[in-house]
Amino acid sequence: MRVESVDEVEILRRMTEGIYDHEEFDKAMKWAKENCTIGFDKNPPELQMTEEQKEEQFEFVVKMAVIIQELMNGCDKLDPKFSEEAIGHNAIAAGFQGQRQWTDFYPNGDFAEAMLNTSFDWNGAREPYILATENDVLNGLGMLFMKLLTGRAQMFADVRTYWSANAVKRVTGYDLEGVAKENDGIIHLINSGACCLDASGVVKDENGNGVMKEWWNVTEEDQKEIMKATTWNAADNGYFRGGGFSSRFETRATMPATMIRLNLVKGLGPVLQIAEGWTVELPEDVSDTLWKRTDYTWPCTWFVPRCDGKEGAFKSAYDVMNNWGANHGAISYGHIGADLITMCSMLRIPVCMHNVPEKDIFRPAAWNAFGMDKEGADFRACKNYGPLYK
Repeated sequence: MRVESVDEVEILRRMTEGIYDHEEFDKAMKWAKENCTIGFDKNPPELQMTEEQKEEQFEFVVKMAVIIQELMNGCDKLDPKFSEEAIGHNAIAAGFQGQRQWTDFYPNGDFAEAMLNTSFDWNGAREPYILATENDVLNGLGMLFMKLLTGRAQMFADVRTYWSANAVKRVTGYDLEGVAKENDGIIHLINSGACCLDASGVVKDENGNGVMKEWWNVTEEDQKEIMKATTWNAADNGYFRGGGFSSRFETRATMPATMIRLNLVKGLGPVLQIAEGWTVELPEDVSDTLWKRTDYTWPCTWFVPRCDGKEGAFKSAYDVMNNWGANHGAISYGHIGADLITMCSMLRIPVCMHNVPEKDIFRPAAWNAFGMDKEGADFRACKNYGPLYK
């Protein structure tokens, strides 16, 4: 396994020289026009692009999605003279840098990132890809870990803002309830559009609860509901001067969720953070008021980590965010922290922060020889045995 770097200009070259499956693009474009709802344009009238420009840009971003997919997988339908391009990179995960050199001049990558990370596209249900925005390889690896563990699409989001119960009350007049009240606040998970569309929470399980299904269980009706819950809004032309479109939805369901971050520490190596909790649904007017404090055209999820009130990283939702290792997080449906801890022991990645109940944790028995403090023993055992893969 290795990392291969491809300059973003390769996308432009393939567009310009027609190095892509034209039938696949036509199919994707037809599907997108029929199923993607174009949302409002937040830009001042003098900065808005014309309808003709927007149509050209929409075609551009759909073509980007097809080409990135072919870069990852390869494509056996290309002209024989492009035999090298047809091979692809056999990628299990990828990232797209975008900001800022690309997005200052070309439409952003949000459509490609959102659609590839989602559990379906113009060909119906299929295994989600992993495509990390801003080429955040560490968040991409976190998404890959959880996709392989669960078979579900994964969320990519900024761990953007902490709202305490007092702050929500002051700004909106609303008193937080339920787990949001119990854990003293909410964390706003929001990014410019790279999140999988499954995270809208509109799909229901047999009991009527919001769910993000395993990709092989996603039905045509599920796909329709997810697309109906999503709009594609013109990008903020101050932020993305090259234009493009951002997916926009709100997670309107309470669902169990696990947020992780893989950090790379100089002198130590990779470490993993895990925060189990829930997505929560706020009253529409409350959510809108808070949502508009960042960007109202980006997908919005309110997350509450499970806290215990004790001193440390899980004293409150604020302390979770304050101890988080980066501005990005990878988020999966379900409480899967125990599985992640076991997997990390196999890969020799120490877990530096988690809120998984002790009774649910399984590590190899050999870890017991490294001391009685479980987290310290994890670090010592991982260092002693060394990485499984190099």
